Amino acid sequence: MDICNSHFSLHVFLSFFKPKARSGFDPLPRRLAALTFGLVLNAFGNGITISSNIGTAPWGASEVNLAHIFHTSIALAMFLTGFLVAVINQLLMRRFDLPRFLGEVVFITCFSYFINLFTSLFSALGLPDLPLPWRLVAGLLGIMTLGCSISFYQRANLIMHPNDDTTNILRFMYCKNKVVRAQLINFSVPLLLTGICWLATGKVYAVNIGTLLCLLINGPMIALADQHLWHNLHHNIALPKAISDRVE
Repeated sequence: MDICNSHFSLHVFLSFFKPKARSGFDPLPRRLAALTFGLVLNAFGNGITISSNIGTAPWGASEVNLAHIFHTSIALAMFLTGFLVAVINQLLMRRFDLPRFLGEVVFITCFSYFINLFTSLFSALGLPDLPLPWRLVAGLLGIMTLGCSISFYQRANLIMHPNDDTTNILRFMYCKNKVVRAQLINFSVPLLLTGICWLATGKVYAVNIGTLLCLLINGPMIALADQHLWHNLHHNIALPKAISDRVE
């Protein structure tokens, strides 16, 4: 099994009933726990960031701006953007993996539900009305939480948000395990989209100091979490040879 292979195969399903993980992979219950915890924690962090009104992550900001330029809901913009990124991930892997694609769509659906839940919760608790210094602290906590959560479900490597799967693919197939470099390449796309929207309308939404903090902190936080959090959760992939190292 490698990063390009489906993780919904019968072999993976049957490994749930085995006492030990096969081929050096973590036990499936641990990977499922990491996926679930990471998904909920990511939505929790996004809920804090959105409610604090200090600017969203680059992908979120681009989706908000696309929603304004096309006069549609943010939820629909998030879904369509995620769907397109999932397609691009298939191209980056140089093979079609239907289960992986469907898994990313499922993740988007669950992710949107939990983001709405936590955003409503923090808004009800009065986070948007706090003084700016407190909102900055809360927003920074939310951004740091995002990096940790992404680390968990990327290491589980079952299903993940298409945007984070892009980072995983870039990291191991194109960037020689350099997570910060992969994340910066990933973030360059939504920054370009936001710039195009600004040129087209003269306005920009959801971009603030939190966006810059996320751009600077997210990659290093993933790397720190990989090294220092949940030590018995490993990267459950067989490293493929980097594209640049392959002999065509």
